[in-house]
Amino acid sequence: MPKKRRSNEAGHKRKYLLIIDDSEECDRAVFWAASRAGRTGSQIVMLRVIDTSERSQQWLGVADIMKAEAMEAANATLDRFGAMVKKITDAVPDRVIREGAVNDEILKLIEEDADIGILVLAAGTGKEGPGPLISGLSKTAATFPIPIAIVPGSLSDEELEAMA
Repeated sequence: MPKKRRSNEAGHKRKYLLIIDDSEECDRAVFWAASRAGRTGSQIVMLRVIDTSERSQQWLGVADIMKAEAMEAANATLDRFGAMVKKITDAVPDRVIREGAVNDEILKLIEEDADIGILVLAAGTGKEGPGPLISGLSKTAATFPIPIAIVPGSLSDEELEAMA
């Protein structure tokens, strides 16, 4: 049974969970969630997951270098999107970097933080569909522990602001 959400209780604040990846449309989810959080007095949590599946087959020294490079890249990406959130909300977002499978790490973080109330994703605009994360999560959407907001990747800042 999923952990009870606590964002409406005294001393708690609703959090929007953003999955920060390298997709073109990621900034659409960040923009909408930050705009919405700014209007509702909510907090943003940015999650960057580093895939470690290929690392186990490397020599230890090479794996350490790959991990360090992945952490550096993850922090740079979170810095960039964190600045965007700060500009929109005037609040510093929470930052989380995890290693593992994206779907597993999303669920673990939601279970650990009872203030996370909404997962925000952006849908891809390409011919290949909405993206692997949305496609994967859609299979478990009926049993997912929190609502999932999917932001169309083709919307402009003005259109997203109007809906925030």
